[in-house]
Amino acid sequence: MSHPMPSRRAALAAGVAVLAAPALAQAREVTIAHQYMVVPFRVAMAAQEVERETGYRINWRMFQAGADVIRAMASGDVKIGEVGSSPTTAAIAQGLDVELFWILTDIADAEALIVRHGSGINAPQDLRGKRVGVPFVSTTHFHLLFALEQFGIPANSLRILNMRPAEIAAAWERGDIDATFVWEPTRTAVLRNGRVLLTSGLLASWGRPTFDGVIVDRPWARANEAFMQAYTRAMARADAAYAANPALWGPGTPNAAATARITGARVEDVPEMMKLYRFVPAAQQASAAWLGGGAEGGCVRAIRHTAEFLAAQGRIQAVPANIAAHVTPRFASFAANA
Repeated sequence: MSHPMPSRRAALAAGVAVLAAPALAQAREVTIAHQYMVVPFRVAMAAQEVERETGYRINWRMFQAGADVIRAMASGDVKIGEVGSSPTTAAIAQGLDVELFWILTDIADAEALIVRHGSGINAPQDLRGKRVGVPFVSTTHFHLLFALEQFGIPANSLRILNMRPAEIAAAWERGDIDATFVWEPTRTAVLRNGRVLLTSGLLASWGRPTFDGVIVDRPWARANEAFMQAYTRAMARADAAYAANPALWGPGTPNAAATARITGARVEDVPEMMKLYRFVPAAQQASAAWLGGGAEGGCVRAIRHTAEFLAAQGRIQAVPANIAAHVTPRFASFAANA
């Protein structure tokens, strides 16, 4: 039995379908910015859990500081990014159409102002005239400026140098800086020849909490809702596994090794580094204490306080008018109930 030749219209439709298939596959791809923070989710990254669950191709890109992440998101290269509360504030102030949807860490004592042995710095007042390395527009930069204000120390009475964490570690080795306010794993590295003067946990208790969050390009989130749900669920699952059994990330474990590979931390340092953070359960994140609560929610208030401080310091032009529009609890709520 012979088959009739396909019509020109049918052949054209088939050709269009073939051409459309690669375009559809390309749409299921996203670039995500991560940083050095030593968190349970690094194990999920190493195991490609989100890729397997969603079918998306994820281009993971490591950045050294939140300001770099914000620039990449502003250019459109990155759709999801890990940033501290200070860079999040800067992004909103710059008019980026982003949403804060997850709290990667409650920073607690994982960020610290560390002074070099032999620097002559025994109290905050001794910072005058000293060289302090810090990534500008970061949570540690915000807390350094806030600490100086609390102790009545003019910022221009010391040399504050804009350095990324890797540059801080190298400068510390050379003896080029006297102090740094930095996060892990650089925090642990410089502590081998230094001591903690102040922590972010202490400064948070003085009314200026900081956190590491995850932000997303809002239009992209709307167009990729199922991916966002799966991604948030994976972060929540990793945090819950750590909370249930921190020993799974203990010395010599596969999880510690995977975390070290992703972050560049020394594998033997991972367990103690991770203990410095607090990982907020999804249900708490969705509450008014964090992402929920609208204009009076915890994250919105923290961003507002940060914006007021940064504006007073001349770091941003003005306090954003509608911060609550850039904070959403919906994905954390989904993860809590999944």
